[in-house]
Order: sequence, then structure tokens, then C-alpha cells
Amino acid sequence: MTFEEFGTENEKTMMLLPGTACDWQTNFCNVFTRLAAGYHLICVNYDGFDGSDDVFPDMITVTEKIEDYILERHGGRLDAALGSSLGSTFVGQLIQRRNVHIDHGIFGSPDLDQSGRFSAKLQSMLVVPLLTSFTKGEKKRQKSKELLKKTFLMEDDVAEKFMGCFSKFKPESIRNEYYTDLLTHLKDGIQVEHTRAHFIYANKMGEKYLKRYKKYFADPDIREFDMQHEQWLFGEDKYSVPVLTAIDEFMVMPV
Repeated sequence: MTFEEFGTENEKTMMLLPGTACDWQTNFCNVFTRLAAGYHLICVNYDGFDGSDDVFPDMITVTEKIEDYILERHGGRLDAALGSSLGSTFVGQLIQRRNVHIDHGIFGSPDLDQSGRFSAKLQSMLVVPLLTSFTKGEKKRQKSKELLKKTFLMEDDVAEKFMGCFSKFKPESIRNEYYTDLLTHLKDGIQVEHTRAHFIYANKMGEKYLKRYKKYFADPDIREFDMQHEQWLFGEDKYSVPVLTAIDEFMVMPV
């Protein structure tokens, strides 16, 4: 597991937590420069997604490692943690567990799916083989890339980077990550003193996700954007600029 820090001259700290089957270099590649210009960034790559031979264990074990790092290197406190998709599960756990303190938990249009073991196993059996087969064969790779470009309006080079994630990480790590995320539950109505929960709501995902945000957190700050899941991370200024502006607004709000 790796932690890399950038923009250390900046006053406020922000941890970046990537999504499913991704490293931070790919997940935040199009917004990294803007964020590093204003914040002291702590960029995380989980076990199994850090270039080592390790395999991703489970969400709670990784959460504990993140907590240890915050305690040892940052006195147990961050100004913000920004999670992309699955990375938002870590943000939720860091807030809920209260072993460290985060002023601003920023949730990047997450699913926040939760299930029991049987359902999680069934979903993993269906979804993970699909994810890991995207790059098997040049024809399938090109078809998958075109689908990403069409759905998320990705540029060709950005689509290539995301396609690379599906082929460079071990299927076992992807499976463990996907499966244990479904088993890592949040409580209803989470409320921690001097912590604010901010949600980037991509309305093209559907209202059921909006209902989840309101269920799991008491009085969440929800900003709605007309976009697909995490579309602001894929390079289009018309999506990224409004979300980055909202993040800047989050960071100056009182807690």
C-alpha cells in the first residue's frame, strides 16, 4: 500500500481515495494538477493496486492501514478525504469509525451498495469476470474502449488509461475489493461533531442513490450535477470545472 504526498506547501490536507480496480494516477489524472495547486494531497493506492505483488485483502483491513497513516503522519486529522466511487466507502468508514477526524468527507457520486454475503458473492461472480474480461483480445478491448468513450465522453487517451486498469491488476484483488465493499456497511444517520459530509450527486445515476446519501448521513450537503457516474473525472471541462468549484466551496465551509 502506498501513500504519496504532493502540494505540501499548501495549508489544507486532502486525501484522494480511488475507486474500483483503479490507482490514483488514473482515477484523478485529469483533476490532479488543479487539486494539487490548492491542497496538500495525500494520494493512496491500496494493496493490490500499488504496483506490488500484494493482493487486496478486504475493505476494513485497508481502512485500518489508512487510519494508521493518518494517525502517524498527520496527528489523526485531515481537512478532507475525497473518495471516488468505491473510495467513498473508505471516506464513510473513516468518519463512522471515529478513530481519526476528517473535517470534510467528500463523496464522489458513489453507489454505496450494501448486501449480505450470499448476494455479494453472487454479484461478484457476475460482475468481476465482466470487468476483468474487458481487455481480453484486441477486438474486445477496442469495443470496450469505444463504450467508455460513448458513455462518459472520454477522450481516447483517457479511455486507454482506464482500460489499462482492468488488465494490469490481479483479478483476485479486483474480486476481493468488489466483494468486500458490498459487505462493508454504513450505519443510518451518521453524524460526527465538526465533520460535514458532502455528496457529488450525478443525477443520471438515478434517485435511488440520492436516497441512500440521505439515509446514511444526517443532514448531508448534496450538490446535484447533470452527468453520469464520476463523469467529472474524465476530462471534460463542462463537468470537471463545476465539481472542482463545489469542492473548493466545501473546503471553506465551517464544521
